[in-house]
Amino acid sequence: MFISYLLHSLSLQPFEYPMCTVDGVVFDLMSIVPWIKKFGTNPITGEVFQSTLNHGKSSCSLEQLNIKTKSYKDLLTDEPFTRQDLITLQDPTNLDKFNVSDFFHVKNNMKVLDPDEEKAKQGPSYHLKSTNMETRETLAELYRDYKGDELLASTMKEPEAKKTDKLNAAHYSTGRVSASFTSTAMTPATTHEADAISDDTVRYQYIKKKGYVRLHTNKGDVNVELHCDKVPKAGENFIKLCKKGYYDSTIFHRSIRNFMIQGGDPTGTGTGGESYWGKPFKDEFRPNLSHTGRGILSMANSGPNTNKSQFFITFRSCTYLDRKHSVFGRVVGGLETLTAMENVESDPKTDKPKSEIKLLSTTVFVDPYEEADAQVSICMHVHSQYHICCVFMLCR
Repeated sequence: MFISYLLHSLSLQPFEYPMCTVDGVVFDLMSIVPWIKKFGTNPITGEVFQSTLNHGKSSCSLEQLNIKTKSYKDLLTDEPFTRQDLITLQDPTNLDKFNVSDFFHVKNNMKVLDPDEEKAKQGPSYHLKSTNMETRETLAELYRDYKGDELLASTMKEPEAKKTDKLNAAHYSTGRVSASFTSTAMTPATTHEADAISDDTVRYQYIKKKGYVRLHTNKGDVNVELHCDKVPKAGENFIKLCKKGYYDSTIFHRSIRNFMIQGGDPTGTGTGGESYWGKPFKDEFRPNLSHTGRGILSMANSGPNTNKSQFFITFRSCTYLDRKHSVFGRVVGGLETLTAMENVESDPKTDKPKSEIKLLSTTVFVDPYEEADAQVSICMHVHSQYHICCVFMLCR
């Protein structure tokens, strides 16, 4: 089959905004541009090509005024050109160019689908070209009354409830009784049970002290006080990472004079790092913890509740960061080291220090979480002994 000259070679439909290649193959602008963006090839030959802008001329005028007179200059701009610059759109002696069966995109069945059509393909009724009234009503009823998700949820096994004891029993119930009374999807429950408080919440009730850590850098030592009693999650994350040597031999990858210095990324790129638990943890904001003054220790993040391992130390007040970054400590010793770090010049494009500022190691002096864990263990032991004693008395 041969294509008409009035049809463009991609969609095989009449063109509205014709464009052509150096081989004289005509395409429509609205079809060839999406094709180039998706495949970057010539639909006819499969070769790589790009779109450029050139203006066409009349064949008759070129033949009479340029070729016969051997004057190869543009008739409008007088710009010189060569015979190789001429494009033959149609040659009666060479009709293979319009043989549709030899087109690259036809041989390989390549198409550029409309986004709406691709979205419609996801629907279950896309391939139903024509349906009778009974089929349409049946499908409408199916979509309206489909309960597959509810049946799946009812067959799924409920997670095992966490056991409660004297320490982790909440003053409120699990809400299963009221939920089962108002929802048929819930398993019926007739007994109120105290909800179980998370282990971290129980542990953090015993955190009453500050944490203290020393940062050993190649510019000197910096002592920091951690507000573990106010922001226990961020404090525990920092102390646990320090204890496992996570920050050892890492660099401060970002430093902005009169603003802050940032570190805590083992990759040194500013995009890496993980929390102690392997996943981001939530922000902890307190009204009495603000980015006020020099030497404030705060969590770096990429948005709300995305805290990992990166932190920064302020060079000056920046209260506009309040309720955006979690303040969890402050510098209490080694401010001269902080000044030496600030004086290192940084690349104005990347804010990376030109000379390396490295966090060599860390030393944890006070870990309130060890004491809290010890207290929780003692309370659990006492509670279990009391329970055994009560059972023994009842048996007697």
